[in-house]
Amino acid sequence: MPACVLHLAPHPDDEALGAPATLLGLREAGHRVICLACGLGRPAQAGRRLAEVREASRRGGFELRVADPPLELSQDDDLAGAQAALAATVRALCEAEDVGLVVGPSPHDGHHGHEAVGRAARDALEAMADPPALWLWGLWADLPHPTLLAGFGEARLERARHVLAAHAGELARADYDGLLRARAVGGAVLGAERVFGFGAQRRAAPYADLLTEALRGAGGWRAGVPRELDPADPLRGAAPGPPLGWWLHAQSFADRLAAEAG
Repeated sequence: MPACVLHLAPHPDDEALGAPATLLGLREAGHRVICLACGLGRPAQAGRRLAEVREASRRGGFELRVADPPLELSQDDDLAGAQAALAATVRALCEAEDVGLVVGPSPHDGHHGHEAVGRAARDALEAMADPPALWLWGLWADLPHPTLLAGFGEARLERARHVLAAHAGELARADYDGLLRARAVGGAVLGAERVFGFGAQRRAAPYADLLTEALRGAGGWRAGVPRELDPADPLRGAAPGPPLGWWLHAQSFADRLAAEAG
């Protein structure tokens, strides 16, 4: 059982969109959840977005930390520099807080800032002798190989919506509330077959988050074996499956597309 969970939010509101019901389930089960806000969006928005993520974290029961200084994660920023700085921060937090589980975006999440954060998580854990487990979510791009099904019900969905509602400025420009429910429904409808294989019976929960579990040992990165999440004991049943390091280190689609075009 992890002593502490560290969630990496590239921007304020990602803690409420990436895998919010999973984080809330871990909190309900008594686990400590630290939410690291890696960046605060564009400079003109930083004050508003900091206030919103503080309120969202309060509603979710998360311990908020903000990268110091907040990372600049726009497309024209120094993303490699941000990745290196964040990797050092994540490693230090993991060691200082006895983190047993890191949750964050996939390094192939389709958004340049999200991918930099996902790569930083990978790099931080690779630098540790005994790294925590890594759970990856997909928001802007789907996960190609989800291995963890986290089912939940209406009450937790409403809690997740309440957390998300703190980000009023972001909700004013996009229907992220609708997205939250749609992703939860889609996770439940397709989740069992995506995680356990085509033809698998749908689970009873009406909603689900899907994640890819990555475990690092002496043989490098391995995908976790397919399983359902028990929030009370979130690493119960975790075991290494097929190699995954090739995917974690693969060039992103956007970078490959740009290289081929150039």
